[in-house]
Amino acid sequence: MDMRESDFLGKLRATFRIEAEEHLQAISSGLLELEKAIPDERRQELVENIFREAHSLKGAARSVNLMAVVTLCQALESVFSAFKRRAVSVLPAHLDLLHETVESLSQLVKSAEGEPQPSDEGRAAQLLEGLQEIRQGSPRAAGREKSAGPAAAPRQAPEGPTPPSSEKGGAADTVRIRIARLDSLFLQAQEALAAGLNARRQVVVWRDILAEVVAGRRRLRELNPDLQALRRNLEAPATSPRDARRALPGQRVLEYLSGQGDFLKSLESRLRSAARMVELDQDELDSTLKTLLEEAKQTLMLPCSGLLGIFPPLARSLAREQGKDVRLAIQGEDIEIDKRILEELKDPLTHIVRNSIDHGIEKPELRQRTRKPAVGTVTILLAQRNGKIELTVSDDGAGIDVEKVRAAAVKHGLFTPEEAAQLDGHRALDLVFESGISTSPMITDLSGRGLGLAIVREKVERLGGIVTVESRPEVGTTLRLVLPVTLATFRGVLLRVTDQHFVIPTAQVERVLRMERKEIKTVENQETIPLDGQAVSLVRLGEVLELAPRTRLETGGEQVTMMVLRSGEKRIAVAVEEVLSEQEVLVKSLGKQLARVRNIAGATVLGAGRVVPILNVPDLMKSAIKVRAAAVPAVVAAEIPARRAVLVAEDSITARTLLKNILESAGYDVKTAVDGTEALTMLKSERFDLLVSDIDMPRMNGFELTAKVRADKKFPELPVVLVTALESREDRERGIEAGANAYIVKSNFDQSDLLSVINRLI
Repeated sequence: MDMRESDFLGKLRATFRIEAEEHLQAISSGLLELEKAIPDERRQELVENIFREAHSLKGAARSVNLMAVVTLCQALESVFSAFKRRAVSVLPAHLDLLHETVESLSQLVKSAEGEPQPSDEGRAAQLLEGLQEIRQGSPRAAGREKSAGPAAAPRQAPEGPTPPSSEKGGAADTVRIRIARLDSLFLQAQEALAAGLNARRQVVVWRDILAEVVAGRRRLRELNPDLQALRRNLEAPATSPRDARRALPGQRVLEYLSGQGDFLKSLESRLRSAARMVELDQDELDSTLKTLLEEAKQTLMLPCSGLLGIFPPLARSLAREQGKDVRLAIQGEDIEIDKRILEELKDPLTHIVRNSIDHGIEKPELRQRTRKPAVGTVTILLAQRNGKIELTVSDDGAGIDVEKVRAAAVKHGLFTPEEAAQLDGHRALDLVFESGISTSPMITDLSGRGLGLAIVREKVERLGGIVTVESRPEVGTTLRLVLPVTLATFRGVLLRVTDQHFVIPTAQVERVLRMERKEIKTVENQETIPLDGQAVSLVRLGEVLELAPRTRLETGGEQVTMMVLRSGEKRIAVAVEEVLSEQEVLVKSLGKQLARVRNIAGATVLGAGRVVPILNVPDLMKSAIKVRAAAVPAVVAAEIPARRAVLVAEDSITARTLLKNILESAGYDVKTAVDGTEALTMLKSERFDLLVSDIDMPRMNGFELTAKVRADKKFPELPVVLVTALESREDRERGIEAGANAYIVKSNFDQSDLLSVINRLI
């Protein structure tokens, strides 16, 4: 294959991946609906739809020479052909294997060349064997899941969008186009709008010129009496030829000034007419450009169903892993939102759904003991209100234990026990968004690191939105995300600090005010202002942005101009030199190289091509905290803490040496034991800050070692990290019961991951 053919095939496969994702989404949605108790007629309709989607995917894969996909699709198509003929009944155990087949197809489609790796080939062979058994009605296939343990699949499929039919209507009215091309068109439309905004400023220039001419004409009229007096003096009979000669220049100036009145009147009329024409043209241009931009926006507006479609399989998989029954309900998936926002929402929403299932929903037996339905419910609801998108994710689980949140905050060093006890319930709940705060009893690859909701808040705030949480014990938890519909334009407040101009989104400005300097109070070396019965921290924006050295607000006039900014439940007052205006702002991206500049969310272009940064309010608040902290005299530590001591219990010499080297390189003092019995003996005779243990060891395994450590009064709080090859749900639960603080699976082992966990624990 020459280079030209290779490039062509690459483009074909890129197009194929887009089409394949649509087919796989339809198949996945159909499989989930087949799990519900539905009429036989609907069941057969779903079987027919999935059969056709598999057939279409097979044909598309063959056209780009992806034979691994073709082979799996052929087997899938054969299974649904048997279902269509009613030669085989659709059983719950079949659906698990079918879901795995769709996941495997998805991985093959996403791979660069579409060909399986050696590890994939073995998995594909297993899937093909299982699909063959289903097609033949083998009892082994139907009993495969039962033999593996109790089924944990949801008893009801999510309430989501109905899978699309393969007979796609309206093909003549649609065209497939690459997103990158749409992005380019949208950016050009934005540029055109920016040019229109600059042209609008030219109307102001015309008006200013007209005003100057009108003012000049008015001044000339005011001089009329003086001109008349001057005329009379100049027209008086000359007493000598010399006087007559002296009067000639004055008469010429008088004639010129007399003509200027008519000239200015004519100029005013022409300018007024020209300004009116420019204004009318500008109005028409504004209307056209706004329509163009709105149409361009619409091309990038996608229904949320494209994002939400990934969550039913995710919820199903997570529920199975944890032995829970979960029903995922989705409402409002047809609402459209900016593609860029939709892409950024994937990670936050994944964290929230994972948290709802992992931390929120209880296991069926526990739910029944508390008189709840055995099947837990997670609901994703989208609504459009007041020009914003409101996305809520709620569950009917155990709720958030506020006392555990307070304890985690104290352990993490955010508050003293006394300060944590004084936090009201709402403020304590808000701590779940702080990095490192988790109420999980154990750190695993799924949860317990305290990063999920911190990432959610950071992502949402970077999009110009806010996120809040509500929770009631034994009733459930709701997270509410309020986001803009589009990232293109917004209302912003233009302000000046030193000689620089900045824009702050109006939505995050609570108020703008001027306050008497004498009202600013200093509390514990921090400047504050009284607002709504509370003391609100005050900082100078120039100091926060490091544009000016830290100074108190003691210079200048008697009043200080300030803005009260709000992000979530937090607010702060910032002093500025001048608030200039509020206006529509067109957002310009800073590019990938400057994607994460502290305190800056983007930029806009104002008149004369002036680039003005758009400030990131959540970042400003974090920077303000550092500014306030810098004002407090530092406390010198009495002594440098000693190196932490870690004991590693591992029977494999290779694994033991690896762990020892990793920990010693990170600055820990490390000692090792070959099994649990030796480790327990060493713990009783020496002091250690943390225990890292394998599970499968001779004489005493890791579970037994952990249980004995927890039972010994000498070290009940000693952190225990289990690093093991055992990765089943039952083993994780046994680790929790034994009292381990973290459970790291060797198949997912990463040394930075291990060090992060240990650093958090000690």
